[in-house]
Amino acid sequence: MNIPFILEKAVSLYAQKEAIVSGGKRFTYGEFAERVYKLSNFLLSIGLKKGDCVAILHENSHQFLEAYFSTAQVGAILNPLNFRLSPKELAFILKDSGAVALIASRHFASSVNSLGNFQIKIKTVIWTGQVDETTPFQGIDYEEAIKEQHSEPPSISEISDSGIAHLYYTSGTTGEPKGVILTHKNVCTHALATIAELRLNDTDKWIHVAPLFHLADAWATFAITWVGARHITVPDFDPQSVLETIQNERITLTNMIPTMLNMLVNTPRVNSYDFSSLRVILSGGASIAPDLVRKIMETFKCDYIQTYGMTETCPYLTLSILKENLTHLAPEEQFIYKAKTGRPMIGVLLKVVRDNGEEVDHNDKEVGEIIVKGDIVTQGYWNRPKETVAAIKDGWLYTGDLALVDIEGYVNIVDRKKDMIVTGGENVYSTEVENVLYSHPAILEAAVIGVPDPKWGEAIKAVVVLKEEKEATEEEIIAYCKDHIAHYKAPKTVDFMSELPKTGSGKIYKKGLKEKYALDSQKMG
Repeated sequence: MNIPFILEKAVSLYAQKEAIVSGGKRFTYGEFAERVYKLSNFLLSIGLKKGDCVAILHENSHQFLEAYFSTAQVGAILNPLNFRLSPKELAFILKDSGAVALIASRHFASSVNSLGNFQIKIKTVIWTGQVDETTPFQGIDYEEAIKEQHSEPPSISEISDSGIAHLYYTSGTTGEPKGVILTHKNVCTHALATIAELRLNDTDKWIHVAPLFHLADAWATFAITWVGARHITVPDFDPQSVLETIQNERITLTNMIPTMLNMLVNTPRVNSYDFSSLRVILSGGASIAPDLVRKIMETFKCDYIQTYGMTETCPYLTLSILKENLTHLAPEEQFIYKAKTGRPMIGVLLKVVRDNGEEVDHNDKEVGEIIVKGDIVTQGYWNRPKETVAAIKDGWLYTGDLALVDIEGYVNIVDRKKDMIVTGGENVYSTEVENVLYSHPAILEAAVIGVPDPKWGEAIKAVVVLKEEKEATEEEIIAYCKDHIAHYKAPKTVDFMSELPKTGSGKIYKKGLKEKYALDSQKMG
């Protein structure tokens, strides 16, 4: 089974059904498929071969969805690029992937033009929108490129399910970005699992809010298409625009990171919108406090599912869907389970293990590392054999995430191995402290890190963003934490920012915060 089969299935059943709503345009599945096939045939016309890499630098749009299917049609590899990266960072990825063509939005013309200063293999840039500047690459307008092409599927030898479909580069929070290899089998297996878990069907309407260059949203491209549901794209995250689109397009489900959801529920007049069409909101990429889960469910009046996953697994590994016996618990207890990382998704083998490889006790007390196995797990990192061997052992992917498992089999991440703070000989997990901070009525965002300290080895520092028109002092926040957790876990210091640094996927960039405070400590020393 491969990605072209997904579109073929959708067209055979839903050709006349509306498939895409994007940038003021609407396409049926039949029209969408014709555009996909035309782009596929254009790629072949410029000499693209099976196994070649095509990059895309674009905001969420119908062209992005078309690229996901067009490259798969010809056996090429799609390399989605984070448009927040600098030209130097983009050039590193393009050199490493060996991309020979680039689909780019005119909004990023400046970044693309800067790539001419680097030795990359890009031969053709396919622009969406008018580009007035002179570019160092051979360029062609996207619509002109596909206009004269055949609207039938390209004739190409069979595409194996073990063939590489996508190359996603990690955000580089632990060093240089690594290209994660995902095959057609990885993508299709994950799509089928999410269809089953979320009970997707042709009445669903999915809004692509998180960027399509990241798997937090990109996975839905395939699951939503497979069942003939509708895609609605927004080019960027604007809270009011997202709320209006949910109301006007009658959205049924979506995925957003906790930071986005936190902003939505704190948007003025959020309760004036009609969310009656929503049936579920998914979130992940960061831990979430039970209080925020409660607020999300009360605001949107729909189910909430916390997810855990990673680029290396397409991405979902766990979902906080409640087992039937847990639905009888009191609401506050249900919110606690909803905020957990969740239980393993269909088709995922997951264990939480000690350093010796034995499983931890399922008592919600013993911490171990999450390891996973299954058909959604990457075969490795592009051009990185050493990193591949280090991460995947005997078929098990070692995630680097530390977690607990409760008696019901629900996993709850406590920290990344690299983010665990050792202060005065005690292990402190940043997520536990962050959950307390998020329950403070004045705090909008929070990050907890360890900073060098001559007495404690590491001292706990909280960096917070306050809600509009709310006030809190360092002393008040520290005292609040001490009222809720052991005193040694409470921050020693609290810094205030107007905005926390984020990675391209929207996660709080803790590595950047750590580097900033480590540098400040060196200067003071």
